Amino acid sequence: MYYGLNKFIKNLLPKRLFYRGLLIVAVPIVVLQVTISVVFFDSLWIKTNVGMTRALVSEVKTFIDAYENDETNKDFIIILFKEHLGFNIKYEKNKLIPTRNIDRWYSPVDRSLRRELKSKNLIYWFDTTNIKDTVDLRISYEKGYFQFYIPRDRLTNSSARLFGLWITFPAVLMFSVAIIFLKNQTRPITKLAEASERFGRGEEIVEFRPSGALEIRKAGLEFDKMRKRILRHLKQRSEMLSGISHDLRTPLTRIKLQIAMIEDKEVVNKLSRDVDEMEKMLNEYLQFARSGAKDKTETFNISILLEDICKKYNKPNLRYFLKEKIYFDGRKNLISRCINNLIDNSLKFADNVELYLKKNRSTISINIEDDGPGIPKNEHQNVLKPFYKIDKSRSETKSSVGLGLAISSDVIKSHGGDLKFDKSNLGGLRVTISLPV
Repeated sequence: MYYGLNKFIKNLLPKRLFYRGLLIVAVPIVVLQVTISVVFFDSLWIKTNVGMTRALVSEVKTFIDAYENDETNKDFIIILFKEHLGFNIKYEKNKLIPTRNIDRWYSPVDRSLRRELKSKNLIYWFDTTNIKDTVDLRISYEKGYFQFYIPRDRLTNSSARLFGLWITFPAVLMFSVAIIFLKNQTRPITKLAEASERFGRGEEIVEFRPSGALEIRKAGLEFDKMRKRILRHLKQRSEMLSGISHDLRTPLTRIKLQIAMIEDKEVVNKLSRDVDEMEKMLNEYLQFARSGAKDKTETFNISILLEDICKKYNKPNLRYFLKEKIYFDGRKNLISRCINNLIDNSLKFADNVELYLKKNRSTISINIEDDGPGIPKNEHQNVLKPFYKIDKSRSETKSSVGLGLAISSDVIKSHGGDLKFDKSNLGGLRVTISLPV
């Protein structure tokens, strides 16, 4: 129960740091403003208005009681109330007050006035909106009615609007300042995330300057140090592999010369196959290491790239389905080598191969399906290891060194994607490449 509720609350909360920070700032401000508003309107504004309305209705009732007194000068009473209370009073003889009230149920002023008039047992009609800053109040009297024109400020306190303005303006101002500060605080984190993503894809980061708060700047500095250490390690690895290439080619050449001098042809053939496999393995891995370090990220049409690759094979058993033009930011040569490796593997062990390309909301999917023997499910992870072969005898007949799938997986992961295996609709193997848009 608690876990489900906790998960439900987490799903309601925003996912981005900026909006979470804004929520932390906004909630206390909103709660404070609502509390102050409720306290003000309940204890000050509404109660003050009720008191003012009650006093006004009492004055109206006093006027009517005084007017009923036979000894009172009627005109003097009207002039007295006009001069001292601001009432403009007129008696309409032989007229009836309107029977239909203008009922504004949402107005606290109207509700208070209606309640107080009923408490005095008066037959009334009023309109608080028809005349600006004036209330038209009509009270039934004998065969006609009194019409009172009363200033609106006798019923309500005009400070409510000012209060609403001053309570809203600071809140908007604080929200604006909070948004600016939160933007400045989250921008360095966003830049650090973007730099990490680009570096993870193998893109070159020309300049990265940590900024922001002390903790964020420290994280940026540590990332920059880590990036430089990794680049130094990759450079050392490339230089080491170049040295190994130079050192191994000389003994391999001597071995080839010595093999050529052997008279036993059977021994020569066996040794030659081993030497050729060693040389192929060395050349393939070194070529990948050198090209991966030199390639630059570019925007290219991956649909045209796949179409050109398939056309170069010029084989009727290789069919491709490319319905739309899709652009991708990556290292074009590495993507091309990856697709070539996967198609080569499918053509080696299958009679029919199909290639599909489609774009989803956040990923680009490339499916390569064949009708070959496939790969057992328990070997899906093993075949991605360098130099690993499921069937060594079969692989050797096909001139495989066990690096094709490992290189392909490394290329896809360096672009932030994923490579998976599954059962093909053709009965063989389906290789699914997912690349981020």
